[in-house]
Amino acid sequence: MIIGPNLFPLVLSRLHRWTMGHSVTFFDNDFAGRIAQKQTQTARAVTDVATEFVNVVAFALASILGSAAFLVGIDGWGAVAMLLWLVSYFFLIRFFLPKIRAYSAKRASARATVTGQVVDTITNIKTVKLFAHSEYEDRAALGAMMGFRERALDFGRISTWFRFSLMFVAGALPVVLIGGTFMLWREGQATAGDIAAAGAIAMRLSQMTGWVSMALMGVWGSIGEVEDGMATLSPAHSLTDAPDAEVLGRVAGRVDFDQVSFAYGRAAGGIDAVDLHIAPGEKIGIVGASGAGKSTLVALLLRLYDVEKGAILIDGKDLRAVTQESLRRNIAMVTQETAMFNRSARENILYGRPDASEDEMIAAAKAAEAHDFILGLEDHMGRKGYDAHLGERGVKLSGGQRQRVALARAFLKDAPILVLDEATSALDSEVEAQVQDALLRVMRGKTVLAIAHRLSTIAELDRIIVLEAGHIVEQGSHAELLAAEGTYARYWNRQSGGFLGTEDPEAEEAAE
Repeated sequence: MIIGPNLFPLVLSRLHRWTMGHSVTFFDNDFAGRIAQKQTQTARAVTDVATEFVNVVAFALASILGSAAFLVGIDGWGAVAMLLWLVSYFFLIRFFLPKIRAYSAKRASARATVTGQVVDTITNIKTVKLFAHSEYEDRAALGAMMGFRERALDFGRISTWFRFSLMFVAGALPVVLIGGTFMLWREGQATAGDIAAAGAIAMRLSQMTGWVSMALMGVWGSIGEVEDGMATLSPAHSLTDAPDAEVLGRVAGRVDFDQVSFAYGRAAGGIDAVDLHIAPGEKIGIVGASGAGKSTLVALLLRLYDVEKGAILIDGKDLRAVTQESLRRNIAMVTQETAMFNRSARENILYGRPDASEDEMIAAAKAAEAHDFILGLEDHMGRKGYDAHLGERGVKLSGGQRQRVALARAFLKDAPILVLDEATSALDSEVEAQVQDALLRVMRGKTVLAIAHRLSTIAELDRIIVLEAGHIVEQGSHAELLAAEGTYARYWNRQSGGFLGTEDPEAEEAAE
């Protein structure tokens, strides 16, 4: 009653906190559902081990010690017989439980894979339906389930042999104790009452061994699940704060890339020897074909990865010398792929600054042209307006609506550095014009890095950086770059409907 309800959230909270500390690569390499399953599985298994140990092992030890003391009072040979029986009993436990632990770990891993596969399908259900791949996803899920079935059968086989062996040993105890006491009675060394007492003890211990054995099997099975979960969740964090990392206060906004190279651990890709210096309050646009390194540049600024060569500094401080949390508090970002929580519109916007007032939150929504459509929202629970929940990843909103909520969140954060990665790409022309006006207001006094394929959205910025194959090949104002008749001018002239064509055959996302 006390241990279980308290231990489970304690373990789960620590596992969740540790998991959140992993780099984005950790999450990129696994199923979200599988990671969540491992957290819950491990916390539950640790709780089961603790509660069963108290509930079963302590009780069993007390019963065995009490029975041994009672048998010594009858005859020492009875106690010796019980001791020999216990030796054989513990030998079986020692032989089988490590195997049960190993098979349990494999079963837990297979179960988590099933969860990961199913969650992955459900998360992308619209894509599944649009491509008419229900049968394909069904086969993928069945394959994962078949793997779980095989591991469960393996666990069942070893469990059955364990139980059979213990039942055999448990059945031998009454024969040994009652038979031994009966022989003593025949020789006049024991009474009929002693036979009855030995029989009662033998039957009690024999019955208890079955219960204890099942409990121990559950405990060792839980230990196997703990080991499986920890193998996934407990690797050391690959991206950590330095031991003496300082907390970065609100910065002026100077950003320096000093000969920065990063290729995701490969020989090529990413960016190479980028030297870029951005003054406080300067607004730069970043353009280039897909795969040129634009997203890599931003990811390194946010320290989602550590540079392989060179250094990135904000206000003269190396990013690796400050805490990640304080760094990211100084940067607001709006991406093309907008992330939403399955929470209310209010909570999603307040994520930018949780301590903001209601008036500040609404002002940010209005600045992002989101206020009017939010007032018209209603979810399946009847919650309306800012209280309406947006669905997982914001699926109840259109792409443009999600992007406006994300903009409102960034406006509310009011960080000194603003990163825009195709921030208005999902908006229609009329709304985009309105949001662009809002963006211009929000940009005042901030250092801005804006990635865009639609070059018209960045033509008015202070400076434009042109990337090709991870190198800066041109930089200057819109007019200067057009006059230079180089790469940027070629992009501008090739635009159709205001979009930049892709010349690199490898998509940037694949490269990164």
